[in-house]
Amino acid sequence: MSSLPTPETPLRIGTRASPLAMAQAHMAAAALIASHGIDLAALLIVPMTATGDRIQDRALADVGGKALWTRELDAALDAGTIDIAVHSLKDVETLRDERFFLGAMLERADPRDRLVVREGIDAATITDLPHGARLGTSSPRRAAQVRRIRADLETVLLRGNVATRLAKLANGDADATLLAAAGLERLGMHDIGAVQEASLLLPAASQGAIGIECRSDDRTTRALLAAVDHAPTHRAVMAERAFLAALGGDCRSPVAAHAFWRDDGMLRLDAEIFSGDGADHAAGHIIVTESSAPEALAQRLLGEAPESVRRLFTA
Repeated sequence: MSSLPTPETPLRIGTRASPLAMAQAHMAAAALIASHGIDLAALLIVPMTATGDRIQDRALADVGGKALWTRELDAALDAGTIDIAVHSLKDVETLRDERFFLGAMLERADPRDRLVVREGIDAATITDLPHGARLGTSSPRRAAQVRRIRADLETVLLRGNVATRLAKLANGDADATLLAAAGLERLGMHDIGAVQEASLLLPAASQGAIGIECRSDDRTTRALLAAVDHAPTHRAVMAERAFLAALGGDCRSPVAAHAFWRDDGMLRLDAEIFSGDGADHAAGHIIVTESSAPEALAQRLLGEAPESVRRLFTA
């Protein structure tokens, strides 16, 4: 490939085939066009169905975890049938194969959750839901947070893409659900649900961030991606991911982490770890002045957490 892709040698952009993933792939393509003046015909979007999209009746934590979102894209990237892969970083394993390089993150969207309720329920926050309401989610983090706030609420498994989950909600499978605000915005669903402040529901690590990977040895593509990387987002999200790595947790482990830039230019990392039922937890924050700060916060929270929490994050 020459320094810039052409219609004859296009940059092949791998993505999951879901509507949200396709929207994010088009955002990545638009960023590359804007930064490099690339002809639209020189970019080829290659959608594929992830294993995680095919499994709808079980929590992914029980059948393979986050790798089920990345397996097909990883294989295509490694085989050279695509040149880059666009991911919702929340769905990407914390520890990645060294063959792949996270070359860029687009500017982060709203990292918070939105509460969506079925017709007939009036609730703007988790605290407003009727006694005993059923909240649908497949996220251990959301389930633990909800149970901690409202022990009376029942959490039920609700999986699928955004449209599928909204349809299940309308069908009465649950009374409410939580969806990422960023995903709803990217799908043009600006009026769906009510934003839950981070002080109530701390977001998942990497939520709202789009990551673009290439092969580690592909220097040409790495240079293309460097131009579209949003450095403040990259630094914040990597702090969150470093916190996860230090915990040793996986998608069975209820954990929330959110790094944000304060008005004084300092990067603050807030984090929480929970027991499975949300009854016990440990929370804290740290100012990220050096690369070791996320690990220091992880070790502090593990030291403060009850055994019911610690055992989920230590081998």
